Amino acid sequence: MKLLSIGIPCYNSENYMRKCIESLLPGGEDVEIIVVNDGSSDGTAAIADEYAQKYPTIVKAVHQENGGHGEAVNAGLRNATGLYYKVVDSDDWVNEEAYMEVLKTLKELLGGSQSLDMLICNFVYEKQGARHKKVMSYKTALPQGEIFTWKDIRFFLKGQYILMHSVIYRTKLLKDCGLELPKHTFYVDNIFVYYPLPYVKTMYYLNVNFYRYFIGREDQSVNEEVMKRRVDQQIRVTKLMIDSFDMKKIADNKLRNYMISYLDIMMTVSSIILIRSGTDEDFEKKQELWRYLKKKDFALFYKIRCGLLGRTMNIPGKGGRKVSVAAYKLTRKFYGFN
Repeated sequence: MKLLSIGIPCYNSENYMRKCIESLLPGGEDVEIIVVNDGSSDGTAAIADEYAQKYPTIVKAVHQENGGHGEAVNAGLRNATGLYYKVVDSDDWVNEEAYMEVLKTLKELLGGSQSLDMLICNFVYEKQGARHKKVMSYKTALPQGEIFTWKDIRFFLKGQYILMHSVIYRTKLLKDCGLELPKHTFYVDNIFVYYPLPYVKTMYYLNVNFYRYFIGREDQSVNEEVMKRRVDQQIRVTKLMIDSFDMKKIADNKLRNYMISYLDIMMTVSSIILIRSGTDEDFEKKQELWRYLKKKDFALFYKIRCGLLGRTMNIPGKGGRKVSVAAYKLTRKFYGFN
């Protein structure tokens, strides 16, 4: 059995997927690299087959009709045979030195008395043209050098939250919890990292800058103009995350608070994109999203709506919208996203 399965969702990725795959090949026989060609119309399929033929014991090529990013992640998970599962998007890559540390750590933890559910590492915003590369580090929030539980977690800062780039999950946990991402929907990486959290009992934080998250292409899903065009998909993902949250079933207070904080961020992102679009129709969609949360879970709505971000996103009038946008711009500059 492989130690780590790595799914690479690919759609028309011929211009950058080689860099991604090449960064993962140093894992050797400890890993399986599952290149999922999601109905591409360019040379993606041929490149996937090329690597599978050249490295038959390491690389798998999976071809399917176009189902979107989520279905490509699903396909990778369905084909995964490794003990752990990681998603690396085709325009991203990993740092080799940190990669070796990750594999070494996973091997060492296999011999312990506790099974590991989730490994967390830092990631770097590789923003095109930026002099300073923002690092998402968790050293202030998570213990180091030991397996820990939710009770051992310290305080997460605003903006310091765990993304798909940060995590490696135990494969069986993902399959047992019934994770299934929706088809033809962007931003499902949030569901990928969020939905399994209540099933995670043990974690380990490795303080290395492992994942390199590229930002800069005009057609990228996190580009603000693209987000405006796809805002309905952002809303759909946010609602699915709201639906999956059940405050009564999450006994641990720190886990509950973290998941609420994550939803707070999702509501903020959805709200600001709808405000930034500037249309009455999208402003009504923002109002409807908050009504949806209120109807679904009033206690959750109250917590988020009365928080700093919730208040900032709901200041009445055109002047209030300007304040919301100004707060968003400041946050974006500070954290380096988009």
